[in-house]
Amino acid sequence: MRMRFLGSTSEAGACPTLYETDRGTIVVQGLRLTDPDALADLRDVLDGEAAVEVPRELLTEIARRVLPDIPATAFPTLGSTPSATT
Repeated sequence: MRMRFLGSTSEAGACPTLYETDRGTIVVQGLRLTDPDALADLRDVLDGEAAVEVPRELLTEIARRVLPDIPATAFPTLGSTPSATT
């Protein structure tokens, strides 16, 4: 599998970072989630799986770049909610 860098909200190439694979999937690089309360909220975690935390801003920025034909209002920032009509 090969990956293409999509972007990061971190300085100097640190986590979190998103990549697109040649298989049409997205890889998330980040710090492993270790908070026991948060881990207890996860569902159906399989052996070998891990959860990482990614800033909302990174996901919306990459979505804007990867899906340029989607209106910007489809990717709300913190504090706003998407409209059913947009």
